[in-house]
Amino acid sequence: MIQRFKASLAITLAIILSFTAVFAGPKDTYASTVAVEAKSAILVDAETGKVLFEKEADLTLPPASMTKMMTEYLVLEAIDEGKISWDTTTQISQYAFDISANPEYSGVGLKLNKDYTVRELYEAMAVNSDNATTIALAELLAGTEGEFVKMMNEKAKEMGLPDYEFVNSSGLNNSHLDGNHPEGTEPDATNLLSARSAALLAYHLINDYPESLEFSGQTTAEIDGQKVTNWNWMIPNMPGSLSQFGYEGVDGLKTGYTDLAGNCFTGTAERSGQRFIAVVMKADSRPSRFRQTAKLFDYGFQQFQRKELFEEGYQIDGESELPVTKGKEDVVELETNDSLSTLVKKGDEENYTIKYNISKDKLDANGKLVAPVEKGQKVGTAELVYSGEDQYDNILSKKTNTVDLVTTSSVEKANWFMLMIGGIGEFFSDIFSGAVDMVKSWF
Repeated sequence: MIQRFKASLAITLAIILSFTAVFAGPKDTYASTVAVEAKSAILVDAETGKVLFEKEADLTLPPASMTKMMTEYLVLEAIDEGKISWDTTTQISQYAFDISANPEYSGVGLKLNKDYTVRELYEAMAVNSDNATTIALAELLAGTEGEFVKMMNEKAKEMGLPDYEFVNSSGLNNSHLDGNHPEGTEPDATNLLSARSAALLAYHLINDYPESLEFSGQTTAEIDGQKVTNWNWMIPNMPGSLSQFGYEGVDGLKTGYTDLAGNCFTGTAERSGQRFIAVVMKADSRPSRFRQTAKLFDYGFQQFQRKELFEEGYQIDGESELPVTKGKEDVVELETNDSLSTLVKKGDEENYTIKYNISKDKLDANGKLVAPVEKGQKVGTAELVYSGEDQYDNILSKKTNTVDLVTTSSVEKANWFMLMIGGIGEFFSDIFSGAVDMVKSWF
């Protein structure tokens, strides 16, 4: 978890990064391809986690309502585990009511002493970014928002988010909660995420629970007879003047704004089976956060295409044989058991090669497979290697693109007579070699 002092260092870090940008490595080549007008940004492949673009993606900033992605995840997880259902009902607390009654906090005007279903509360949270319904869901799941915050940070650790600190469920600054900040957090604390962490959180949300997109992709929703509009203006067919921001394929995910956080957005779009996740933090305005996201999506859809680079059964010339001992054959051939594919930038195919990684525990002390060997036996992996100018990190830590490396045929174990003959041959060979070495030592 981010230590609290990191929040105070965020500005210093930003200044340092601005000075070091001149001396930065290959990642800065992105500046010539996508000029993103935001403090921090990232674009990733939603299937593999491959990073296609980043700008100060490790800078920790307040994410505002993008925090709700973690609340959404925990609600969907609880439903999946049978702890609650979409039809489970709950009433809101006085704390949630006070937040809902404040028009500055995206309140839909919830009522006390009324039963609300989880579906109603979740829909208001996902579509309208409602803060009170978010708090109500947190209290339903954990009893108190303070206990829910513990769940949020534990899940973030489990997901492997590199930079995070959750202090409430909604994304508001704790100072806005009128003294109701969750137990165990500071009155002036705020949630913190890096763009990389926000992208990884979004990756888990839409891959583990794709039904989340059924809610985030709605243009409008209704709660208590009140129609509310999605703050994600990039969804196609938004009403009225908002339609100008529509982008084909967008169906999520979460906007965010506070004075401290500025204008943030985690978006996702899918076209022809290819989905991207983009995060923009601290854009200049609400319209700008969508325009910058559109730049990232354009870059992804226009410059990258998923391609099969090496087919199933591929063999590296001169490297696709492995010696065998105690078998009727001395060698066995190797091949890939599946094809290797990735998102490839236009004109970059030639920079991809394959590397064999033979599992040492499959071999004897002399580096040989011991018969019998079965056809299709895994002996290692074949890894896709990129040697071009760009750098492609992965939000899934050190994940590599690999397939199994298997044998193309079986090798039977030699019979006892042949093994004996071979053993005798090795015995006399050792004697001869020893004699030669002894003679050499005389001179």
